[in-house]
Amino acid sequence: MALLEVENLSAGYGLFQALRGISLRAEEGETLAIVGANGAGKTTLLRAICGALPAQEGHVAFDGISIDTKSADQLTRLGISMVPEGRRLFPSLTVEDNLIIGSYPNRKGFWTLDKVYELFPELVKRRANRGLDLSGGEQQMVAIGRALMANPRLLLMDEISLGLAPIVVNQIYKSLPDISAQGTSIVIVEQDLNRALSVSDHVYCLLEGHVELSGLSAQIDRQALIDAYFGAAS
Repeated sequence: MALLEVENLSAGYGLFQALRGISLRAEEGETLAIVGANGAGKTTLLRAICGALPAQEGHVAFDGISIDTKSADQLTRLGISMVPEGRRLFPSLTVEDNLIIGSYPNRKGFWTLDKVYELFPELVKRRANRGLDLSGGEQQMVAIGRALMANPRLLLMDEISLGLAPIVVNQIYKSLPDISAQGTSIVIVEQDLNRALSVSDHVYCLLEGHVELSGLSAQIDRQALIDAYFGAAS
């Protein structure tokens, strides 16, 4: 049984259908990359998985349990955390307070304040700073650390490299194997194909709301993936 199973999922906003019959699965400890151009439906897919957007058709299961009607709070307590696009830190709170808030589900596990600071040592000297006093890269580290403080079994990560300098992106991506090494499954949305393939076990390429191509990241045909990304394969 897969940890995450998405079957024939369709969802949208009003009359606009953003997802069309998407199916995917993630095993325990596996990393999935969701790639595609702007407007392909990547963020919408994560929102549907985490309960922020109701499904029109299909369903989502976590560890064999249907989560279609569960709230975001219930999903967090089950072991699903999300790093949203744009970070969404609490601007008036310190780095440390932002991290501590992530632990509210009180799930036991590997991740504590000390472990997050080990993962992102840059945050130690900034722990008393307000969230919005940080650089974009530091804010992203806090957002990831906050999600980890809930000790998730499944971590959803939306466009974590967006707007950051390449050197900072490299640093953040280097942290992902340390996260998955604790048994956490990761679903990461990314526009950069090379980065996505470098950290993932499976890749799913979305085009206009459906899965255009999928496969093992180490074996997938790069040109076929590029064609799928830009719609040249259709």
